Parts: sequence; C-alpha cells; structure tokens
Amino acid sequence: MKLIFEKSVKGRGCSILPTCDVDMAPLSDALSRKSELKLPEMSETDISRHYTELCKRVHGVNCGFYPLGSCTMKYNPRIDEEMAALKGFTAVHPLAPEYSVKGCKEVLDTARKYLCEISGMDGMTFQPAAGAHGEFTGVLLIKQYHDSRNDKKRTKIIVPDSAHGTNPATAAMCGYQVVNIPSAENGCVDIAALKAALGDDTAGLMLTNPNTVGIFDENILEITRLVHEAGGLCYYDGANLNAIMGVVRPGDMGFDCIHMNLHKTFATPHGGGGPGAGAVGCKDFLKDFLPSSAIMGGSGIQVRSFMGNFLVVVRALTYIMTLGKEGIPEAAKNAVLNANYLMRAIQGTFEPAFDRICMHEFVLDLSKFKEETGVSALDVAKSLIDRGIHPPTMYFPLIVHEALMLEPTETESRDTLDDAAEAFRSLYELAHEDPEYMRTAPHNAQIGRPDEVQAARSPILRWREA
Repeated sequence: MKLIFEKSVKGRGCSILPTCDVDMAPLSDALSRKSELKLPEMSETDISRHYTELCKRVHGVNCGFYPLGSCTMKYNPRIDEEMAALKGFTAVHPLAPEYSVKGCKEVLDTARKYLCEISGMDGMTFQPAAGAHGEFTGVLLIKQYHDSRNDKKRTKIIVPDSAHGTNPATAAMCGYQVVNIPSAENGCVDIAALKAALGDDTAGLMLTNPNTVGIFDENILEITRLVHEAGGLCYYDGANLNAIMGVVRPGDMGFDCIHMNLHKTFATPHGGGGPGAGAVGCKDFLKDFLPSSAIMGGSGIQVRSFMGNFLVVVRALTYIMTLGKEGIPEAAKNAVLNANYLMRAIQGTFEPAFDRICMHEFVLDLSKFKEETGVSALDVAKSLIDRGIHPPTMYFPLIVHEALMLEPTETESRDTLDDAAEAFRSLYELAHEDPEYMRTAPHNAQIGRPDEVQAARSPILRWREA
C-alpha cells in the first residue's frame, strides 16, 4: 500500500477557504518558513479512499473480539464521543480567561470529585497525557515528598518482577535505583522478599492490584503496611482498575498515590497510540505537590501544557455519569465474570498459569503445549488472526514462559466468549494435526509475519522524499 505522500499529485486539493474577514497580520522573517511546506496534495475522493483502505488493514473492537491483556480494549459508548464533540468543549482556546471557561472547569471539578471517590484519593491532576506520563508524575510526588522532609537517603523504588515494563523505567527516569523483587508461587508479592528489600533507603513501592497475572493480592494490606513502616510510600499503577472500580478502592488498600488510564478504564478509544490521559490522584498530604494549572490551582510543577487531554476527561465523565453508582461496579464485576468464564471454557486444552479465580484477565502457560507440538505462543497468536480474533498479549509477564494474557472485558457477550473458546480449542487440535500450518500463520491477513526484530532495531519512522 502506498503512503499518502506517494499518492500526492501536485495541484490537487479539496479545500475551499472562505475570504478572510479580518486584517492580515504578516509574520516576521524569524517566524516565516524558509522552505515550502511539504504536505500531500489530494482530492477529497482520494483521501476518503486512502483512509478506507487503511481501515481495512487494522483490527479494532468494532471489527471483532479484541482480548489484548492489560490493555482493556473495550467498546466505548457513542454518547461519550458525542459529548466530547460539543462545540463548547472543542472550540475553547487553552488561554481563555477563567470566567469564560466555567463549563470546562465544572467538568474537571466534577470528574475530580467522582474519580477521587472511585480511587479513594483526596486530590487529582489531569495534566499527564498518558499512563506512563501519569506514572512519572506520581513517582515525582513521592520524590518531592521525601525531598521536602530532607530525607535524601531514600534512593530506591521496589518493583515486583510481574510489573508493567513502564514501572521500572519510570522509577529510573525519576532518578531512583530499581529494586526488583520476585513473585511467590501464587503469582503475588513474595512477602519475605519484600521484607528483605525494605530499608531506610526505600522511597516507595510501585504495584498494581489486581496484578499483571490477574490476581488480587490477598496480602495487600500487609504489603502497604510494611512499606509505610519502612518510611516509604505506596504507588498504585491503575492499569487494572477496570476490574475493581466501584468495588474496592486503592486508597483503602493503603496506596498514597495513583494514576488512572482514563482512556482504558473510562471510555476513550485508544488504539494506535492515543489519545490518552493518565490522571494522577493522591492522598491529602501529597496534594501540595500536584502539578499546577491556571484554572485548577495548585502550587507544584507543570508536567504538561494547560489541562492535558481535556476531551478524554469529558469522555470519562460522561461514561461515569451514564453508568452511575450502580453501573460502575457492575461493569467491573462483569469484566471479572467474563474473564473467569473464558478461562474455564478454554481450560482442558490450554491451561492457565495460575489455576484459581482470576480478576479481569488471566494468563495461559503454553510451555507444555509447545513441548508436545512445537507450536509456540506466538504461533497461536498469529493463528487467531485467521479466525477474526485480535491476538492477546504475548510473552508477558516474564514470570510465565510461553505466556498468552487475555482480557475479554465486560462489553463482550457470552456468545462472543463461546466463539472465542471454540477458536482456541480448534487451534489446540490443529496444532497436534498440522503444526506447520500454525507455524506459518496467519494465512488470510493483509500482512503475514514481518521481520519483527528488524522492525524493532531499525524502524523506519518517517517518510522521506526521494
């Protein structure tokens, strides 16, 4: 498929601009371009066909089942998009005076109130642009807290080995030494390893609960207590909040600050890298360190311009108000129900890494299956594409070899889950009958098996004119 730049034909266009009704203000030489702006020149028909062709090459939740573990790719109600498209929200200038954006401020204030209630926090900022950015902001709160107490000896952040990869990266970016602790046999935090890692140099712990293997850690209150007794703070990675929202609150588990992926848990389509919002909440003693803004107050630093991705907050608030106090926990419970239903429906062919009740997601361990058939987790994932199912997360978490992580989400029907289970069972049988066919899958996709190593090491990220 050609890039849009390659389809460009000089002189073509589709914009008819009205006559300018204000005086022209010429730019100074310093602000003027010195070369022609190289944009594709296309007709409206060409543009429409180009993006329709692109649409056919991707798989979204509107195309079929999308059980991508730890990413919560669920269907988002259209009303959320309609509210975010209102002119009163889309046409607001970021430098508009506060008196002229009272409606936007009310959105932010109301969203902050509801999200603080859901998370068990006292204060919140919407500046962070995504989950990883929210992590960075949250760990900076911890750093500022210790610095304000002149407690310079706290140089280490504890991160379990099952954590999302952004956790250790975030801690390192904030200047901390990362202390990795192993998981216990049950997939949860090893309490003995945690105790051994804690000390007067501990700044904090980064953890999500339920964790990456989809298990709610029954020792969570002891975990946070131990960290606090050592003088550290507890940071909650909100990636898995979809499983517990409205049911149990991170703040009640003992966490001091949290980021929430509004785009995952609270209804913004985020495939393809955006848009996102990593709202950060904290307990009262950390509120003074929150990033500041013109209309939300605060005396801390800024981590992003203005109020972050405001329209994502509009979507989140619409989602929360539509579902209400009863609907939010119902969505979480249905996510847990769907995950357990699918796990048990698959079991007997592919086996779960941890044979116990899961939360919103579960991990399959295909190690024994690979030994028997020579078919890997990657091969199974590729074969699912031919059955109209987006592959689940592969080879993560690292504590499970040949891992496939599935998160069916609450918006999938029982019929869809039954079809998915049947697809897994049929692939299990196919692997024993014709393993080579699976090792060369997918056979019906736009793209087969690209050189992923080359793509990762030498990516071509931009088009260059010949």
